[in-house]
Amino acid sequence: MPSTARQRLATLTTAVTLLVGAAAMAAPNASAVGSSACRYHITRETSTVTASGVNFRTGPGTGYAAKGLLYKGDTFVASCGVLKGPVEHRQAWVYAKLLHRSKSGLPAGTWGWVRDGFAVSRT
Repeated sequence: MPSTARQRLATLTTAVTLLVGAAAMAAPNASAVGSSACRYHITRETSTVTASGVNFRTGPGTGYAAKGLLYKGDTFVASCGVLKGPVEHRQAWVYAKLLHRSKSGLPAGTWGWVRDGFAVSRT
């Protein structure tokens, strides 16, 4: 392989390595969390989803993966919660257990996180 081709290949390899490394560092490092993230407890409140497409997540925040979606009429019991973000944009997230199989197919008894006050009504 000519010297110029080797230099170009080395440059390309270095560029790709740097890009992949930067992407890995920029990717959210959010692992699933359970009730250990809770900062306050809720007395077993039953909530009903009032909109469609509400994310049921593996942790309290949008940086966590969605387990699935909740749809209008799905119900869950909130156990505890946490406040996230700066004061002016603070969001409350609740850790909850589905009471019945969700309309998207998540099994009854599945635990997950949902943004409090976002498309839910309490009963």
